Amino acid sequence: MTDTHFTADYLIETPLPLEKVAEIMAGEQSSGTFIRVAGETDDLRARARAEVLGVVDLGEIDHPTLPSAWLIRRGITTRPHRATVRISFPIDNIGVNLAALASTVAGNLYDLGEVTGLRLENINLPASWRRRYLLPKQGIAGTRRLTGVAEGPMIGSIIKPNVGLTPEDTAKLVGRLCDAGVDFIKDDEISADPVHAPLAKRIPAVMAVVKRVEDRLGRRVMIAFNITDETDAMRRHADLVESEGGTCVMANLNWCGFSAVETLRRSTDLALHGHRNGFGALSRCDVLGIGFGAYQVLWRLAGVDHMHVHGLDGKFAQENSEVIESTAMCLTALDDQSDDRVLPAFSSGQWAGTVPVTWKAAGGDDFLFMAGGGIMGHPGGPAAGIESIRAAFHAMKNGKTLEDAADTSEPLRKALEFFGKAA
Repeated sequence: MTDTHFTADYLIETPLPLEKVAEIMAGEQSSGTFIRVAGETDDLRARARAEVLGVVDLGEIDHPTLPSAWLIRRGITTRPHRATVRISFPIDNIGVNLAALASTVAGNLYDLGEVTGLRLENINLPASWRRRYLLPKQGIAGTRRLTGVAEGPMIGSIIKPNVGLTPEDTAKLVGRLCDAGVDFIKDDEISADPVHAPLAKRIPAVMAVVKRVEDRLGRRVMIAFNITDETDAMRRHADLVESEGGTCVMANLNWCGFSAVETLRRSTDLALHGHRNGFGALSRCDVLGIGFGAYQVLWRLAGVDHMHVHGLDGKFAQENSEVIESTAMCLTALDDQSDDRVLPAFSSGQWAGTVPVTWKAAGGDDFLFMAGGGIMGHPGGPAAGIESIRAAFHAMKNGKTLEDAADTSEPLRKALEFFGKAA
């Protein structure tokens, strides 16, 4: 990789010669098409064509993963092979244009008739080009400053019930969580600007409570208001959050799109909490879609500060190994000349019992650990739920087991008894 090119890594499946398919991919996503055309000079190809850097055959499989009418029409029934492919793309084909970058590395390739599977795994950018895109406004350091949590994991919760609460109900629940000692609270991804709790009323009601608690506790809990909407509405709602003294907004990344999130990032210094709901549709098939490696690069170029990685031993389908790898990616700078790390956010079925595996996975304490039911459902109430999680992290830091720590922490003991066997 040079300052003039970037690379993308793929997993492909095809019954055709692997090197030929890789060359088709490179041509399709740069200067070529299925046949050489007028104007496609040698000079133009030298400047603008993508180049295949490597193909590694991973072996034959029994059946194609996806159907291809193109292959059927040609009577091709050969068993497919899978392979990794690395392609180098000229930066000048794209400029500084995130939507164009995504279209290049993850566009028509998925529809190529020659493949029965294709997955974008990673994108590798030269530092000089990465710095021309947006950076996190807050990131890890800024989030710690805004929450007043100088060290240790940040403990968060989610508004539950997910929907149906009025602005006044929501504010009361936020007050309970703030009083209980939480560091961060977010809206659920499906609760944005509903009729029963419009943001215009919910934001002032919640922030009035947050500021009253701040007067008593000496710190302001970070609230991630879900402002997912069309771009102008998102900007208006972010302005309202900021005017009311808020520090964070949340966007459902996949449904807002790159342009809306980039525009939001440019218009506010608030921490931007990136929720990835819908990512499973892009990633759960092992030979189709996009892996988190490439996904998180694209959204970090849009300037998000926090990225969801799901939870360990949680309620979703991801293997723990995938969550661990995703966490490490968030905590690794894309550009070694600036700190563009983003805060990994663990969620989904989290409680004190999932703390040990989370602590080990994170390799430190720069992360956000969010529990909804694990806090709100604790038999001793939210304060006991938060204390059980803090006691679990304290045990990990001091090399103890949860069972040993439960001897001196009633909230932790009750959590282990109520929620089940510890992870």
